[in-house]
Amino acid sequence: MKKLKVAVAFQNFKELDAGDKRTAVKEYLINNSLYIFMILAIIYIQIQNPIFLSWSSIINIVTLSAANIPIALGIAGCIVLTGTDLSAGRIVGLTACIAASITQPLAYANKMFPNLQPISIPLVLLLVVIVGGLIGGVNGFSVAKFKLHPFIVTLATQLIVYGALLIYLNLGSGNGQAISGMGDYYKDFIKGSFISVRGIPIPNLVWYSIIMIIVMWVVWNKTTFGKNMFAVGSNQEAAAVSGVNVDRTIMLVFILAGVMYAYTGFVEAARIGSNSAQTGLNYELDAIAACVIGGVSFVGGIGRISGVIIGVVLLRLIFVGLTVLSIDPNLQYIIKGLIILIACAVDMRKYLVRK
Repeated sequence: MKKLKVAVAFQNFKELDAGDKRTAVKEYLINNSLYIFMILAIIYIQIQNPIFLSWSSIINIVTLSAANIPIALGIAGCIVLTGTDLSAGRIVGLTACIAASITQPLAYANKMFPNLQPISIPLVLLLVVIVGGLIGGVNGFSVAKFKLHPFIVTLATQLIVYGALLIYLNLGSGNGQAISGMGDYYKDFIKGSFISVRGIPIPNLVWYSIIMIIVMWVVWNKTTFGKNMFAVGSNQEAAAVSGVNVDRTIMLVFILAGVMYAYTGFVEAARIGSNSAQTGLNYELDAIAACVIGGVSFVGGIGRISGVIIGVVLLRLIFVGLTVLSIDPNLQYIIKGLIILIACAVDMRKYLVRK
């Protein structure tokens, strides 16, 4: 099907006169300018430091991308609805700290809950998913029933969740300190490996993310819920007239997003090893940037799972490359902001041209 579309597009291009061809090429370059810039940047970084795309570096980039893909997939659904979710990073932080605190072994000196037996992995995952889903449900209910803009709702939720996280860190013997010392059974489940490439282990979390990608692809493309999500994102009124339960669809999108954030927190707790009030800080910015780079449009109703993955990987390549080049970490925030700004500008230009 894709080959047919490419062939048709190429045939149509050949039939254009010289002026129209120049215009078409110009439009293509503008619409894909961010991709072109990023690919050129990656080539430049590789030339400057050949270790950038070595096997160990590639696996590191894949691992970092796998850790960030779930939160990006969650936020992507909210963007498809012409919204966003500013609470994502704080939900990651809260669920990460919960997971870390209930998997510490009894013998650990600074155990947060001294008399609590370490909880099994399925129960830990279930607990954090429930927490994330409930917060996502609050977001979705507020957007659907009160007709509030997702920006305002999730900004409020972000503050509420952060406050809840600070309170949680002071429970038991926590005293607001970072939570570390999780059980080996938990860390091995996330960071352990049973497959290596050229002697370099591939962490288990990569395979979990691949499973998550497949599940989300099926949800987006093969279910009624996925079709309804895109319909609501394209035009709520038209979707309602077509028989779509708009409020339920919005709530389910935000609940699913909350579940994805909770899963990200579950992975992050073991991956980073030490969890504090700063865990998850600004994660939503990376996720939003990846989604927009990957073609998930803020005008609503447009987005693909493959695009989100490409956006996450490209963004991670750039940030790892900036670190390899010893670029000031503070400057990276400026670069990240510019990427989001340019991506949104290109996205809006595409929308206006289509309109």
